[in-house]
Amino acid sequence: MSTQLVELCNSLRKEQKKSPGNGSKHNVQNVIFILRQVKFDGILRTKYLFFFVCVYYPTPVAIETIYVAIQTFVYSLILYSMIGFQWQADKFFWFYFFVFLCFIYFTAYGMMLVALPANYQIAAMVMSFFLSFWNLFSGFLIPRTEIPIWWRWYYWASPVAWTIYGLVTSQVSDQTEQVQVPGLGDIPVNEYLDRFLGFRHDFLGPVAGAHVGWAILFSLVFAFSIKYLNFQRR
Repeated sequence: MSTQLVELCNSLRKEQKKSPGNGSKHNVQNVIFILRQVKFDGILRTKYLFFFVCVYYPTPVAIETIYVAIQTFVYSLILYSMIGFQWQADKFFWFYFFVFLCFIYFTAYGMMLVALPANYQIAAMVMSFFLSFWNLFSGFLIPRTEIPIWWRWYYWASPVAWTIYGLVTSQVSDQTEQVQVPGLGDIPVNEYLDRFLGFRHDFLGPVAGAHVGWAILFSLVFAFSIKYLNFQRR
């Protein structure tokens, strides 16, 4: 899927690439919904209670992590070369890291939304509601510096905003080449990103930590919900 998607973007030669992260959360929701239906209370009363609890809940996250790691490598390798970024080990690692964690937290987000509400329809509505806000306040349509101050807090509450911040910062925020800005003349690339987009290279570490935090948060909420919430009626 990732290979076909990135090749399609390449053939169309579009500057805006569609990420398969959205597809990941939709695909995994069907799987988690089925797993949730087969979680019977009778199993938890058996002598294998400790083994079941330790193995059952982390298994979906572990399986998706392995799959996403392979998917991300194929996707990143093709997309990185197609965009034309500099072939440096550290920059490719950062690119892979942010794309990988983006897919992971989207996958965990989809799993969490299936485990929290009572049915799949409510999960789909909640998912669409938050995705609209995440995309609106991601900094792609409206830069953070132009978002009203009373709404700017939601920029930091959007996982997509952290991913865009990390991808842009890790690839081009260390460059000092001059770019021409109408009305301002020539300014360095890093200064332009800092002044107009709010991207700073020295903030790359906290951005990476935030990605890990989002993935852990969604995974823990999923594990807690699927373990303790039971909407089945006898």
